[in-house]
Amino acid sequence: MNVNNLSLNNTVLNAFIAELRNVDVQRDAMRFRRNLERTGEIMAYELSRTLTYRSSKIQTPLASMEVNLIANDIVIGTVFRAGLPFHNGFLNFFDHAENAFVSAFRKYRDNEKFDIEIEYIAAPNLKGKTLILADTMLATGLSFELALQALLTKGEPDQIHLCSVIASAPGIEYLQRKLNNLPVTLWCAAVDPELNEHAYIVPGLGDAGDLAYGLKL
Repeated sequence: MNVNNLSLNNTVLNAFIAELRNVDVQRDAMRFRRNLERTGEIMAYELSRTLTYRSSKIQTPLASMEVNLIANDIVIGTVFRAGLPFHNGFLNFFDHAENAFVSAFRKYRDNEKFDIEIEYIAAPNLKGKTLILADTMLATGLSFELALQALLTKGEPDQIHLCSVIASAPGIEYLQRKLNNLPVTLWCAAVDPELNEHAYIVPGLGDAGDLAYGLKL
């Protein structure tokens, strides 16, 4: 599995990630959602460099000309609920893409141990397409793994791009072990070193779903 860590290069993305992490800026839920969206837009642009292009003819008011356009059939998938603004960032750039949605959540057995539950999936046929699976946080890697398994019941894509805003080093290592037989590329805006005892990313940014949409019971 190839890993692209966008934080290795200094760009304007640094400012958006800093605001996502900053406890003072996080109080503004609308700005938090917009920064997730902007991160998705930047990642979509970087990912677009790796896609296949074909020559196409268009007509301007003055003449016809050849342009190179994306040839991939793209499906953008996301994991409810924190992934929605991030998903919109990709959709802003890949605006002709199809879309897929999966619900994945932690079902706690006690204060620390949990399973990942998949309850809902809606997706087009993925056979031969380019799947972009966007989820805000890659912590343990279980949500990505199970969401991807659920989507693969809808067909086998030619390419799979897993995209997260912040990934943990242990989560990346987990996916590298589990998905080594699939055509997977991982994209992340930042990589953090560890998980705490509750399997949250450290330093991370907290609960992205709550910060974007409010506290849940």
